[in-house]
Amino acid sequence: MKRSTRTLLAAALVLGVAAGPAALSPAFAATAPAASAPAPAVPPGSPDLSAVIAGLPRADATAALVRVGGTGGSWRGAAGVHDLESGAPADPAARFRAGSVTKVFTAATVLQLAAEGRIDLDRTARSYLPELIPGRYARVTVRQLLNHTHGIPAPTLPGTTVEEWYERRFEAYEPGELVRSATSKPREFRPGTRQHYLNIGYTIAGLLVERVTGDSYEHQVERRILRPLGLRDTYLPGGEAEIRGPYNHGYQTMRLDDGTTGLRDVSVWPATDGWAAGDLVSTTADLERFTRALFAGRVVRGSLLEEMFTLPPVTDFRSGDPAAFSAGLSMKRLGGREVWGKTGGRWGYNTAIASTRDGSRTLVYSVNSTDAKGQDTNRTVLSLMIGAYGLPD
Repeated sequence: MKRSTRTLLAAALVLGVAAGPAALSPAFAATAPAASAPAPAVPPGSPDLSAVIAGLPRADATAALVRVGGTGGSWRGAAGVHDLESGAPADPAARFRAGSVTKVFTAATVLQLAAEGRIDLDRTARSYLPELIPGRYARVTVRQLLNHTHGIPAPTLPGTTVEEWYERRFEAYEPGELVRSATSKPREFRPGTRQHYLNIGYTIAGLLVERVTGDSYEHQVERRILRPLGLRDTYLPGGEAEIRGPYNHGYQTMRLDDGTTGLRDVSVWPATDGWAAGDLVSTTADLERFTRALFAGRVVRGSLLEEMFTLPPVTDFRSGDPAAFSAGLSMKRLGGREVWGKTGGRWGYNTAIASTRDGSRTLVYSVNSTDAKGQDTNRTVLSLMIGAYGLPD
């Protein structure tokens, strides 16, 4: 990593640790809780991230829920508000939209089916979905769908700004229509030669699950992963617009009706455009349990689990950097070690699961980011990852 980038990341960590209440704008200060709960005791060897989330709400985030685990001990923290109107403290057990963390569940489901001999990772997607995948994509394999080396572009969705997307937030998208939109375009590159992280490969993977099982994608994830692991607060919402049960409200910075720029409550916003790539709802407790089970080999086993920890030997389509995404996960080197996991973003919410390969340190967070799908990494999110694992190599 370039020195200038490393310096920027280090500065971000310092800001995240030191900012505290001084980082609050007047609009947020008026709704902040009068007092915070005392920080839990920190076991030796486990990072204390309470300083990173101190002072919420602030301009970049209104709440944060964090869990650190592993052999070095565990730490849990919550900060910010349930909603800006009441200023009530954030609920540590609240559900949230997990965004692209969904892809880990989808990849695990496909790999389980591969273990059963019902899916062959080296077979083409078209051999399973001949009526949906056209000839120009006839050589795309299932493995390439999962590791983003398929070369299929993104579908065309209406709108170009968050304001336009918000106005159309209740429009429903059918997975097959998304695939037809994407595959009607020329390929971005020859399959298997580059990597481009997009949702479309996982939309196709969800349809593939339905084709080989004769069952809904949602039910397959439920019976294969959610129920066996006891993830009772995790579900796939389909077209439901509101999060079931308790949740901390998500807010997004955008242009308001009066022409000013401010925060809009975006908690009620269905995720049908994401489906098998991004519509999961969960809690930090459930995602921590899932992460431990996954890295311990209790969700996907043997050689197929290694698919999740194997980066394809190609470069990124846009940056030219080495591939960073495997089947379901991604990898970054932080603090001199490999950290594997997955981030996700839906409007108002940023989520991540992460772990060292041996499970010695896990991190799960949900940050109610006000810039959840922005081009730059949210300050609180960045500080949490670096605080848990260290600076990039």
